[in-house]
Amino acid sequence: MKRYLLALALAACAASPAVDAQTQTRGLTEHEARERLAEHGYTHVNDLDFAGGVWRADARSADGNRVQVALDPRDGRIYPNEQVAQLSKRDIRATLSAAGYTGVHDVDYRGGLWRAKAEDPGGRDVKLKLDPADGRIVGVDKD
Repeated sequence: MKRYLLALALAACAASPAVDAQTQTRGLTEHEARERLAEHGYTHVNDLDFAGGVWRADARSADGNRVQVALDPRDGRIYPNEQVAQLSKRDIRATLSAAGYTGVHDVDYRGGLWRAKAEDPGGRDVKLKLDPADGRIVGVDKD
């Protein structure tokens, strides 16, 4: 019986990442973005739009404040505009340089995400949005 329960628990754990992997492959739909916001206590979600490589919306936070949020289209991570960045401008420049981006400029923190313009490793001009905690690229908008 213990083996059966252990196998059942492991199967349940294994099933969750498969759903996340599928979402990461195709990106969040508008419906899934709305669901993710609701799961995290956001209400009165308005003007949900996909622009600049991320989902954006106006909403009310769980504490009733009016906020603007961005969502990572791959994993649904939410970035409220009132969030404080954990990384500095230098950290973002170093992260992008290590990832092969050149000519990094116009680095600033707005709307809960770091933003930068650069040339990608293929030589194309891009606008990037980066996670304020770990520098992960959240959205890419090609010029």
